[in-house]
Amino acid sequence: MAKQKLVVLTGAGISAESGLKTFRDSDGLWENYRIEDVATPRAWQRDPQLVLDFYNQRRKNVLDAKPNAAHYGLAALEKDFEVQIITQNIDDLHERAGSTNVLHLHGEILKMRSERNASLIHTITGDIQLGDKAEDGAQLRPHIVWFQEDVPKITEAIPLMRSAEIFVLIGTSLAVYPAAGLMQYVFAGVKKYVLDKVIPPVHYYKNVIPIEKPATEGIEDLKRFLL
Repeated sequence: MAKQKLVVLTGAGISAESGLKTFRDSDGLWENYRIEDVATPRAWQRDPQLVLDFYNQRRKNVLDAKPNAAHYGLAALEKDFEVQIITQNIDDLHERAGSTNVLHLHGEILKMRSERNASLIHTITGDIQLGDKAEDGAQLRPHIVWFQEDVPKITEAIPLMRSAEIFVLIGTSLAVYPAAGLMQYVFAGVKKYVLDKVIPPVHYYKNVIPIEKPATEGIEDLKRFLL
């Protein structure tokens, strides 16, 4: 018998409990930096060294972090469901917890790419330095979707959302577009579990089951609902 398709959209809230901070924690700052200074194409043009330094530190933070109970809980659901995770997070904690189908909407901190050709991508665990070049001769940059850049993976995410027989939203404020609009592609009749310590604005969706707890606690409630 085929497993039900369980689609999960995760945001910064799930990784916050592993110690990875989000800029939404404190007045639009991310680790005390203004988003405009480190996470936009203009910031890269103005001060690439600052941007590289910022993401080199984020990479160290991710490598030091460990998956939490929510990451492991989602991975364990693969035993009973066909689980597809779509994440706004740039860390690899879902993969390290054992999830096998993960789509990263906003890029991956453990990858770098040519600033000229977005398809020239390489894995990295160390630092990117000014002067490090891709094979096309262009400077290497973090493989991250910055604010004001297109989100190419959104075209892959939409049909996955439509395929959901069960949908789960974890740890996202639904404030960053286009990712915030993905939930509208889940069919109305599908049960939608929303797990967050503060439930985001989902009142206009049908069949919503709120679980107002941090991800590591709420994952147990979710499993009781599903299993």
